[in-house]
Order: sequence, then C-alpha cells, then structure tokens
Amino acid sequence: MQKPAPSRRPLTTDPDASAGPAASAERNAFSAASDALQSHREPSPIWGDEREAVSIALHWAASHTTVATDPKTTFRSASDLQADVGATITEDGIGAARALALFDEVLLPATRSVEDPMNLAYIPAAPTRAAVAFDTVVSAANVFGGVWEFGAGAIFAENQVLRWLSDLLGWPEESAGVFVAGGTHGNLSALATARDHALRVRGRRPAGGWALACASTAHSSISSAARLLDMDLVSVPVDDRGHLTGQTLERALESDPRICAVVASAGTTNAGIVDDLAPVVEVAHRHGAWVHVDGAYGGAALVAPSARERFTGIERADSFVVDPHKWLFAPYDCCALLYRDPRPAAAAHSQHAAYLDTIDRGESNPADFAAHLTRRARGLPLWYSLATHGTAAYTAAVEACLDTARTVARAIAGTEHLRLLAEPELSVVLFRRPGWSPAAYRRWSQRLAREGTVLCVPTAVDGEIALRLAFVNPSTDPQAVIEVLRTTMLAADGS
Repeated sequence: MQKPAPSRRPLTTDPDASAGPAASAERNAFSAASDALQSHREPSPIWGDEREAVSIALHWAASHTTVATDPKTTFRSASDLQADVGATITEDGIGAARALALFDEVLLPATRSVEDPMNLAYIPAAPTRAAVAFDTVVSAANVFGGVWEFGAGAIFAENQVLRWLSDLLGWPEESAGVFVAGGTHGNLSALATARDHALRVRGRRPAGGWALACASTAHSSISSAARLLDMDLVSVPVDDRGHLTGQTLERALESDPRICAVVASAGTTNAGIVDDLAPVVEVAHRHGAWVHVDGAYGGAALVAPSARERFTGIERADSFVVDPHKWLFAPYDCCALLYRDPRPAAAAHSQHAAYLDTIDRGESNPADFAAHLTRRARGLPLWYSLATHGTAAYTAAVEACLDTARTVARAIAGTEHLRLLAEPELSVVLFRRPGWSPAAYRRWSQRLAREGTVLCVPTAVDGEIALRLAFVNPSTDPQAVIEVLRTTMLAADGS
C-alpha cells in the first residue's frame, strides 16, 4: 500500500539535532574520538579531508544498530522521492552532512523493515546486533575475499563457519564451499557445476541438450538457472503432502535420460516443506544425476534437534545452499554454498589467465567454487556472531521460531473463524479465513500494514488464496500474533 508523499521540509544537517542536547553531545564526543583515530591520515589531494564524512557515517551506523524497527509499509513512488531528494549526484557534491540527512530522513524511511518481530511476510530477516555491527567492520577492512593470497585470514574464518555447516550436513572433511550473495547465485553456481560434471562424466552433451528435474513447488530461481544454463526444466509433480518423492522422480528420470541434476527443497519458501530427501537422493544417484538441495530458507533448521529428522538423506547430497540472512541471523547479503566433493566445482568455476596463474591452488580460493572472482568476505558477520554467541544460542533461536510456528498453528486450528491448512513442517504457517474474498484478504493485509500492526500478505495454495506467516525472528511473541488474528479477522468483509 503506497503512502502519500509527505510535504517537503528542510533537512537537518545534524542527524541528531532533533533528538536534543544529549544526542548532540554524544555525537560531538563520538566525532572527537573518530577524528582522533583518523589523525594519522593525511588529507587526499583528490578527496580532501574526509574526517567529517567518516565520523558522521560511523556514528549513524553505531546508533542505528540499536534502534528499534518499524513494521509499517513505507515504500514511496520514484516521483515522490525525487520531489523530496532532488539531485544528489552533482559535479561538486552535496557534502557529507546533507547526504546523510537525506538518507536518514527521506531514503531510509521509504523502505520496509525486514527485522521487526511482527514482519511475517515473505521470508524476513532478524540479524543479531553483533552481526550487523561486524558488517561495518567488514566494509571498513575492505578485504578482497576472492583468493587466499589476498584474504587468507578472512577466508580462514569463513571456512570455520562452512565447516560447521558441513558438519551439520554430515559431510566429509574434504567438503568445502563459499559465501555468495544469495540463494539465486548459489543455486545457479551449483547447477552449473552439475552440468559441467555431467559433461565430464558422460563425455558429450545429449541430443536435445541437458535437463534438470525439480518439484513443481521449487523456488523460482531454479527455473531461472535452467534458462541461464540452457537446460530444459522437468517439473515433477508433488504428492498430496506437497513433497517431491523418490517414486515420482523415478518416473521422470526413466523417461528423460537428459536429466543430469535434481533439485530438492529443504524448506520451500511458500509452505516450508522439506522434500523426501533420502529416497530422492537414492533414486537420483542411481540414475547418475547430481543432487542439489536448496535450503536457502529452511536449511537453517538443521541446527534444531526437533526438526533434524526431516533432513535425513541430506548427508548424501552433492551440493547445498542456505541463506544465513534468512534464518541464521546474519545481515544481507549472505548465502553459504557447499559441495560434498569440491573438485567438480573447482573444475567448473576456476578462472585461468596470465595474471591468475600464480595463485596457490593448494589453498582455499573462494573464486573456484562459484560464478565470480571478486567478492567481499560476506561470511564474516555470521562468523563474528557465531564466535560471539556460540552455536547453542543459534540452536535455541531456531527452536524458538519453530515453537512459535507450532503455537500459532495450534491457536489457528482452535479458532472458529480461521482454518489451518496444514501442520507446519518448519516455521511457515498457512491458513485461511473462510468466507473472505480475495479483495477482503488484501484489505485486511494492507490495513494492518499501514497501521504497523503486522505484515502478513496473501499467497496462493493449491490455486486458492490464503495467508502465510513466516517465523524467523526469535523475538516474535506468538501470543501477540494470535491476538491479532483472533481480533482483526472477525469481520466478514476483511475491513
């Protein structure tokens, strides 16, 4: 729901000015300390003295890390933003103070909070404060994380996190991987590896080209990857529980020998369903197909003992992705891509050129495992948070989300005017309000978004409209969610 553009007003040059003398004093103290730390840096002949720009940006970052979020829908049109922002890219610049004021007072408020405990739409995010703060450290360190020679220390730390994830998967010591930008990037790189591996094993491209198989409920990035890789997509029907099974996959593989890769879901985005991994892996491997598990959202539940049984069979998969920025409490953007055997990935992705041939291939070079060369060490915020809090805290946080989903699902099932569609497998809850039209669902969703009560948007289940709650924030109070559902959905028209 688009909000009307506010009237244009003068911007402050001090982001803390409206907060009173105490905030200004704090800002001045921070700036003095920051200036002292920067005293050894001589002004640049091009950029001049950047102390003010650095100080106000770091102070804002430090302050914002502790600010409570607002779940309201706040996006605005480009024309409205243009009216309030004006031209910022100019020949002489607008200065650090005005640039930050524009960001703080106009640009950032025109975004939607993803980490508020009552943001339950799509797959939100709830990074720890430690991870958010360390993302600033990663930017300040400006590490090139593509090859060991330049980023050894950062890559070493990232690899400790990847080892932790590999152990959760039950993979051997030689497994390896890399942090990439997101699940789409990870899925594409893994499937490129699968296609390249098939060519090496089979010796030639089949007549009609390669194909990959996945459930009809697979994430949209899988069909996108198939197009980019020039592979046909074979959509396999799911069972009445919504799962890809070994039985239906067997029929697809028998009828199409071009299939060289199978994608299984470890937590579908729309419904949180984990495919029947063990039989899927067994059938795929028997037919010589690579198995990639897309756990971008749901793979985080590997840390939770109460959900671990759902992932049986994942220990024999060939590649896997999980997005820590979804449910492992890291900031954007962060996807862990892992290979049970990294050699096919290195064969597919390693880049060679005169200036690259001196790279030590005996060490861990992240550029060898995905479709990239330049990369930031985006796994470090997760490393810092894990090192700070410990893995037991991560287990507790994910279990809290699972418990919230189960608690809310039970309440929905026991509420006369609501209907639960299925028991949640992970932390996504699907339900309907019988008697409501699609327009009523939209009115309800948009009204509560405007009020800042909750973000919950309609989706489709079996071709019919429904509502969906995604719980990935351990701070979400299930009783608060239950109260909203019970008290705001009584009206027959969704108003």
